[in-house]
Amino acid sequence: MRPIIFSKMDFSHSSLFGYIEDLQELTIIERPVRRSLKTPEEIERLTVDEELSDIERAVYLLSSGQDIQGTSVVANLPVLMRQNPAETLRRVLPKIREVLHVAGVEMQLTAAVSFLTVLQEESVSIHTYSHSFLHIILQNLEHRDAGVSNAWLETLLAVIEALPKETVRHEILNPLVSKAQLSQTLQSRLVSCKIMGKVANKFEAHIIKREVLPLVKSLCQDVEYEVRTCMCRQLEHVARGIGTELTKTMVLPELVELARDEGSSVRLAAFETLVNLLDMLDADDRSQTVLPLVKSFCEKSFKADESILVSLSFHLGKLCNGLYGIFTPEQHLRFLEFYKKLSTLGLQQENGHNDNQLHLQTLEQEKKYISVRKNCAYNFPAMIVFVDPKNFHLELYSIFFCLCHDPEVPVRYTMAISFFEVAKLLNSDVYTIHKELVTLLQDESLEVLDALVGHLPEILELMTNGGENNGSESKLLSIPDLIPALTTAEQRAATSLKWRTHEKLLQKYACLPHIISSDQIYYRFLHRMLTIILTNNVLPVQKAAARTLCVYLRYNRKQEQRHEVIQKLIEQLGQGKSYWNRLRFLDTCEFIMELFSKSFFCKYFFLPVLELTHDPVANVRMKLCCLLPKVKSTLKIPTDKHLLQQLELCIRKLLCQEKDKDVLTIVKRTVLELDRMEISVDAFQKRFYENDLLDQEKDRKEHLLLEMEQLEKEKQKNEGRSTNINDKMFEKKRRDSKTSSMLAKGINLSISGSSSGTSAGKEEKKSKLVRSQSFSTQVLHPKYSNIDKCPNKTSATGYTSSVPGMGKSCMLSFSDDSFRAHSAGNSGNAAFPSGCSRNLFNSADQKNNGNKESQSRKMSM
Repeated sequence: MRPIIFSKMDFSHSSLFGYIEDLQELTIIERPVRRSLKTPEEIERLTVDEELSDIERAVYLLSSGQDIQGTSVVANLPVLMRQNPAETLRRVLPKIREVLHVAGVEMQLTAAVSFLTVLQEESVSIHTYSHSFLHIILQNLEHRDAGVSNAWLETLLAVIEALPKETVRHEILNPLVSKAQLSQTLQSRLVSCKIMGKVANKFEAHIIKREVLPLVKSLCQDVEYEVRTCMCRQLEHVARGIGTELTKTMVLPELVELARDEGSSVRLAAFETLVNLLDMLDADDRSQTVLPLVKSFCEKSFKADESILVSLSFHLGKLCNGLYGIFTPEQHLRFLEFYKKLSTLGLQQENGHNDNQLHLQTLEQEKKYISVRKNCAYNFPAMIVFVDPKNFHLELYSIFFCLCHDPEVPVRYTMAISFFEVAKLLNSDVYTIHKELVTLLQDESLEVLDALVGHLPEILELMTNGGENNGSESKLLSIPDLIPALTTAEQRAATSLKWRTHEKLLQKYACLPHIISSDQIYYRFLHRMLTIILTNNVLPVQKAAARTLCVYLRYNRKQEQRHEVIQKLIEQLGQGKSYWNRLRFLDTCEFIMELFSKSFFCKYFFLPVLELTHDPVANVRMKLCCLLPKVKSTLKIPTDKHLLQQLELCIRKLLCQEKDKDVLTIVKRTVLELDRMEISVDAFQKRFYENDLLDQEKDRKEHLLLEMEQLEKEKQKNEGRSTNINDKMFEKKRRDSKTSSMLAKGINLSISGSSSGTSAGKEEKKSKLVRSQSFSTQVLHPKYSNIDKCPNKTSATGYTSSVPGMGKSCMLSFSDDSFRAHSAGNSGNAAFPSGCSRNLFNSADQKNNGNKESQSRKMSM
């Protein structure tokens, strides 16, 4: 057979026949496949009459069908029980019982699962179930295949929990006496051990003492170490069934004896059972019995018995805290040093020590050491409790550093999972681990990053708010490298194929407005979110970025930046060339309606959304039609009456001009839904009360953002202006320093008076700015709810005009978009333009019922 070379295709006459010959030779491969197809006789034998009912078909297939058909019937048993339980129990279940005697492994496993499903679905009463199914389960419990036997055992253990006590006692416990004898098979005795543990929680203590404990002791002294190990692990359930007193006298001696067993697996099982039973033992038992055994385990683990090392490292946190009350200071320090030793196990050789032993370590030892360090990372929060969080930096920080920089991914992954617990325990000292947070954010493994991101908002909140006691004025002083680490993590997730990690990361980044400043978000994260929406190819990632961008826009504190982002959303998404971008624009509008007030959406996004009714792509128009009910719910009458008219006009055009059948169907359905909708009005109504209240809260917070922006600008202007005034006064004092003392005294008095007025104005501004600092937790004060609109004009001197005596309510006025703050002048002789003074005093007359005399009196003041 000649090789077929595809790099140079030659379609000449001779070469073409050569390819045909090659293809004919290749057809030989298919012949065995064709021979394996079913013959007509086999197909006839597998065919079932379609007129048979489900019960009759099941009986027929179990009687004369093949194994695969019988397995299908057994798998369908829960469905038959739901449809017709009486006939299924009468006709189908006996056939299954007959077939299971000679059935293969697959049917046995399927039957065990089906029987358990019938029990969980409660298709029949528990009495009927025990009468019909329990005997079949017990018959197949000692199957020669270990997997089948374990499957039936799991079903039996679940059945024991549901069965009444008397049924368990007569059907299971009494036959168990003979099954647990030494003359029975190993498999039978192992099954008896597991049933003992389950039965121990079913009966009273005196019944367990009389009927169960003799069997337990017998199995604990079995000649086979597998039986002793299995029974040792069940002693915890037995102890909890008989109570504290009997545990001390009956179970604890057996555990102590098993802890000195010759089999390593038996000793391991005894150790783990002792750790789990610490809460049931008193101080004397823990100090005189458990503590010596634990010390012995710790000493042997590094010498002759490394099999217990992994288990010891896993239970060490629970062990240390369980024995905490009986430790002497020396023992406390010894266990802490033991934990530190385990945390760096396998890494000491990297320092240049024991170089010869490094090559002798087997692969199994390396895996064991990695598991030990991983268990130490798992127990790290428990060890912080053990040493007290106040001593963390002195006792455990070096170990924390090593575990976060461990060369193995599983160890760092476990540290990333437990990082939040560590941060909670450290509380005000959480700033001490900020470097490790940055390290894990920049980890080369995305698994570590994914584990850390799960609680990233909570961790960052603790980092920025929990470390206030360190005296840092700025939130980011405690985490200087946070922003570069966050951006690096996002870029690494974006370039990987694990889009779910990227999506999760973008969702969690929505917490950043509560962590870092608005400008930092705008320059480092906001534009990145827009780029992801425009360029990423994964829909969940795009939606996550869109929602996070909307959150950033919601908390942005500069109106100019907000307008820029809104314009980009409309131009690059809503009016983008790709229909995919226009679809994402509609997704973004959904998030806008969720996060912002109705007035905000109507002002900026209502008309751009309606423009997509003329979109050339049917999918865009279809998505828009599905969104129209939400769009209509943002309207308020009579304020948005013109927008409602635009909406109705677009719907009419869609009904008249739409040619796509699918879109037209959705339009008609949407029209019916829109007709049934009721539009809220500006005033509160009962049926819209909750929604209107929520929307008003959003609107207040948006206005508060604008007010804060204006107040900050005013504060900056006043600070700059006061600086210039002080400089001029200093120059004047320097020039007039050689004049007469009387003139100098007068100049000083005038300077002090004017500077006090300036400081008073600054204090007033500062107090107002402080009152509105937290826009996310405070709402607008009621006194600002009915502010009169005043034109924001300035005097000839450039100072913002104000009217003394009109109260603080006149200091804040808002127009269409924002609050405008009017600061008090530094001099009482500031001149007011006639138009501004006339409007201001007219509003004052409406509120205070003043007259012209009061106005002139205020002007003179």
